[in-house]
Parts: sequence; structure tokens; C-alpha cells
Amino acid sequence: MKKVLIPTKLDKVAKELLDSNGQYKVIQDEKTDLLALAQQHPDAHALIVRSEKVTPEIIDALPQLKAIVRAGSGFNTIDAKYARKKKVDVLTTPGANSNAVAEEVVALMLADARHLVEADPSCRRGEWEKSKFMGREVTGKTIGIVGLGYIGQLVAKRLEGFEMHVLGYDPIVSQERAKEIGIELVDLPTLFERSDYVTLHIPENAETKGLINAALLGKMKKGATLINCARSGVVVEADLRAAKAEKELRFLNDVYAKDEPGPKSCADIADIMVPHLGASTKEANRMAAKLAAQFLLEYDEKGMSTYVVNRDLPPGLSESFVDLAYTLARLCRAVVGAETKLKLVETSCYGQLKPYANWLLAPIVSALSDRVDRAMDPKGAAQFLQDMGVDYADREVDEHKGYGSSITIDLTGSVDADHLIHASVRGTVAEGNLMVSRINDFDKLYFEPSGHIIGFTYKDRPGVLAQITAALAKAGVNIDDTRNPHDSKGENSIAILKVNQAVPANVVAQLAKDIQAKAAFCVELKAR
Repeated sequence: MKKVLIPTKLDKVAKELLDSNGQYKVIQDEKTDLLALAQQHPDAHALIVRSEKVTPEIIDALPQLKAIVRAGSGFNTIDAKYARKKKVDVLTTPGANSNAVAEEVVALMLADARHLVEADPSCRRGEWEKSKFMGREVTGKTIGIVGLGYIGQLVAKRLEGFEMHVLGYDPIVSQERAKEIGIELVDLPTLFERSDYVTLHIPENAETKGLINAALLGKMKKGATLINCARSGVVVEADLRAAKAEKELRFLNDVYAKDEPGPKSCADIADIMVPHLGASTKEANRMAAKLAAQFLLEYDEKGMSTYVVNRDLPPGLSESFVDLAYTLARLCRAVVGAETKLKLVETSCYGQLKPYANWLLAPIVSALSDRVDRAMDPKGAAQFLQDMGVDYADREVDEHKGYGSSITIDLTGSVDADHLIHASVRGTVAEGNLMVSRINDFDKLYFEPSGHIIGFTYKDRPGVLAQITAALAKAGVNIDDTRNPHDSKGENSIAILKVNQAVPANVVAQLAKDIQAKAAFCVELKAR
């Protein structure tokens, strides 16, 4: 019998499914401290948790532990790296809470539009303030959805009955997938400018923290509504406070820096604020519990690892090549364009890397979307691409080309309905260092992809590199390294410069204009 600990108030369906299998003994106890519970049952085979913190101390108290299943998608409360060191797999159940959060967005919109929160106590007091609570209809309005993962796509689907025009922003969703679910893909400034409602569905990380700032909030319509059921840190609260006062914006909020009792810093600007209720429905709790039990059964009986998020590397695959795959994908994304809607991801793995092509998919996809962890199982990464409407192919390679152990990543996307754009990057690891050998038709680059990188392609002619370096010097940017080869026909050149700091977007745009660049990009490259 395999012992399973469920130290949380999880729907009983998880215990029922495991009990009915006949091979499990389930201990469900939400009252006992998790560490104490672990110490009482050191022979536990698996742990199913919700938001409980799973620390190294808890993992050490369970020497026979094989799997930790998070009944939900995020796993920041679990020390997944330490679990890996102890050969414990961490699984998640993505999508279990998506419908609950999507419905909460609709509930907040309707409650605010019709002043239901204020009208209820008023009416209970015996007042009759119909004119004071004159509302507005959401039907026919425009909503912008920032982030089109499971939740974002469901928000669009749930709003179909209101005949809203739906705008969407997501760096990876394809035009075809967006069209299929009735969403018009636009860039972020356009989304904020055109929307009556903006709802956020993005994770909080280094790239998204503070993303919703004065520049975007300043583009919103007067009286428009911002809804945050994602993460608190993606919004610059001070900027929202100023924009709200100026534009009479509405703010509906469900997320905070910490999920705990006490005063909230956004209390003065939130028109409706609730205590992180997004996933708090009986149905979501039941679905998360059901999936957690099913995934554990499939993990034990069939070796299913699709939703393992802390996989170990197979023997023979160096961590440096995982870093290479991630970094090349980040660079290729910058070259093809951050706003290009992806359509196809192709990989070519040469030499000793060919047997590991499948394993390198997750770091590649994680570089393209911050909703995928680089330690996810390959099947999970492939499924994510499929859900986003992006095709994937690992190509057969010609080893006679002599590329050694290297990776080529190609991205194809659309800038609009009629025009495709393509970028290709190849790289390897030399003397322990990541190395980019080719970008598109520019071969033998041999530069280290790290730090702040800026690049331009242009029609070859004398003096252009001098223009670039002079403009960067004027902007106070120091150059650490430079590559400036021609293409195979000698008609075009690329200038790749590694610099000591991020180059302001206006400087990049002006430089591109001054040198008549065919393409320009900048990106910060670092192994995640």
C-alpha cells in the first residue's frame, strides 16, 4: 500500500479516487501542522497540497517520498529544486482553476457595472436610491485580455454572450488560434487605448513586474475599468493611483502582495476588492482534487510525467546545453520581433544533442512564454504550444555539415494576416561558454550571448558601424563586444553589439531610422 498525505482542505474526491484504486492508504488531515504530519508518517509515498509550503525540512522528514502533487498550477510554495535533489518529482494540475477565475472576472465586471456591492446595503437600510445607482451595460463594449493562457482564453469564451469585441495580447498565441476563439490580437498600447475593460492574466516575474505602468494606464479611456485577478506586482500601484484620479478609472482587484489579513495598500483605489477568491469555488476545488488524484495514479501506473515541473536531466545532457537552448530561443524571439505572432517553432539538433531534442523543447518554450517552466516535461511543453496554436517540428539534420553539437532554432510568425516573418539562430557550447555562430544569413558570428545585446541589419556600406557606436556613446552606453559581418552575398551586414546596459527604446528607434536599418532588436540574455 502506498501512503498519500493530503494536509489540506481539499475536496474528498481525491481521497475517494485513490481509496477506490485499492493500492493507496490516504491520510487527509488539514488540522495538523504539515511538518508534524510528515514526521508522523515518514513512510509517505506522495503528498498532495494546495498552497501549503513544502520546505526542505518537510521533504527530509519523508525519506520514501516520490511525488508532490500541487492541486493547482503555480508551485512557488514548493522547494522544487530541493525536491529534485532528493529525487522527488513535483507535478502540477494546470487549468484546474481556470474557469473559476474566468467567471470571477465576469462577476466583478457585472457587480461594478450595476453597483451591486453598494446597492445591497443601501436597500437593506430601507433606502431607495435608483438614480444614484444608475449603471451601465457591458454588452457591446470592448475588453482587452492581457495574457491568453487557459484563463485568458476562457474569459473570452465566457463573454461571448455579451457580444463584446475582444482584444488580446500574448507574445506566443498564433493568429490562427486567436481568430478561432474570436480574439483580435494587438500590441499592449493599442489594447489599453481601445478597451473599455482591461483584464490581466499574466504571471509575475522579472519581465512582467511593473508592466502595467503610467505609460499604458495613460492610454486608457476615461472611465475605463482595470481588472486584476493575476498578480499584484504586475501593476505599478502609484501609477494607477495617479491615472485613476486623472481619468476616473475603475479598479477591480483580487490579488495582493501577501495573502493574509491586514490593511491593503490598494484600499484607497480599489472600487471592488475581494480576498483572492479567484480559485475559491467548490467546482474548482473538486476539479483540482480530481486531477491531482488522477495524475498521481497515471504517474504511478503509467509513468506519466507530462506535468512534472522539476524534471531531472537525462544522463549525457549537460546543463549548459539546456541554457543554450533557452538563450538561443530568447535571441531568436528578439530577432523575429517581440510583437510577431508565432506560427511555427522548428529545431535542429546536431551531433551528440540529437537524442535530446525532445528534452530541449521545454527550455525553448519557456524562453518564448513565461507561463512554461524550463524544467517542465517535454510533453507538457508540446501541449502548451498546441494550446496556443503554434506548430512544432524537430527536423532531420545533415551531420555532414560539420556543426558539431549545436542547436538551430527557427521561428516563423505573422506581422499581419498576409505577411510572414522568419528568423533562424544557431549556436553551440565552446570551452564551457555559450556561443552564437549564425543569425539568419550572417554566419561565423562567434559571440557570447549574455547581457544586453543590440543588433541591426542594413544594406552594407562604409561608416554605418561608426554611426552606431557614436550614437551609443552619446547615450552613455559602453560597448563590450562587437561583430559586424556581411551576409553570404556581401549585400547586407549585421551589427551585433554587447553593451553594458539596456539601451532606451527611443535610442534604438532613432538609430534604426538614421542608418536605414532593415531590422533592429535588443534583448537581455541570461540563463533563467
